[in-house]
Amino acid sequence: MPRLYGFDDASKRRLRDDEVDPLRQMVSRALKGQSNADIAVWANGEGYRGTLGGEWKDASVGRLFRNPAIAGLRYGDDGELVDAGHPGAITREEFTALLERESSRKPAEAAPPYDYLLVDGGCTCGKCAWPLQGARTNAGTPGYRCRPKDKDGRGGCGEVRMDAELLENYVGEHVVAELLKPGVRKQLLKAQEAVRAQVEKMKSIIEDLEGRRTEAATLYGQRQISSDAFVTADREITANLKDTRSRLRYAEQMANFSLGDAKDLVRWWNTAPSASKRAITRLFLEKIEVFPASARGVRTVEPGRVVLHWRKLRDLSGSV
Repeated sequence: MPRLYGFDDASKRRLRDDEVDPLRQMVSRALKGQSNADIAVWANGEGYRGTLGGEWKDASVGRLFRNPAIAGLRYGDDGELVDAGHPGAITREEFTALLERESSRKPAEAAPPYDYLLVDGGCTCGKCAWPLQGARTNAGTPGYRCRPKDKDGRGGCGEVRMDAELLENYVGEHVVAELLKPGVRKQLLKAQEAVRAQVEKMKSIIEDLEGRRTEAATLYGQRQISSDAFVTADREITANLKDTRSRLRYAEQMANFSLGDAKDLVRWWNTAPSASKRAITRLFLEKIEVFPASARGVRTVEPGRVVLHWRKLRDLSGSV
């Protein structure tokens, strides 16, 4: 599990000396009226970086300020702040002031589009297996959610929500750790060869499906099949085409991205195009399951909340 900025390990039992002072300075600037964006610019200018080595952004500063762990606190079952049993870098009073500041901030007039890393089947609800979708909270923060069923019965259980940056950082940290393992780069190149073969196979399937749809239309036009038979066949073929084209799009990304000769994989991950990060994530992971937090208000990746199902790169003969 990724560690929180300001702490030496994921269990938050020890403060990290070289991050405590920058964190306190960031909080002080926030309580003096500076915006999260200005604080991010200041922190980056001072050479401070997040736990994955990435630069600070408005969203990451805000997420840090909303995490009660920085004050040695957590949210209890009733949603109230209680002692978490570990040290804090700031005081309870300072954290309370941060929450008041957050509630008084004016919402942005128009939130910029967020490039979600794990949509379109990239992660699923651990309770009902419905694909999670990108959805902003009422405060405008990007997140992932299991959308509840609509009036037509389409949707999931609606019980899973998670901050987008929190989930994506967690997945990114583990993917980078996997890339750092000896021999993985060589396996990755072999896996890409297997994916390229799948790409050609899926192109052939799409060509065949398009031919079948044309044939069905021709038969219907010649009155050799009924309207009902044509509609049924066309619906099935269209559904298969949509699914195969979707898998082809991601397979092509997986087959074509390149790590180049990057020596610093953490830096590569933080600067790589979203398509490349999405492709390598799909290549490494068959499935990402996200489960509900243990209690309302939990803003950490608790043990077992995110389950990563790793793909075996040595045997990538199945479907993408």
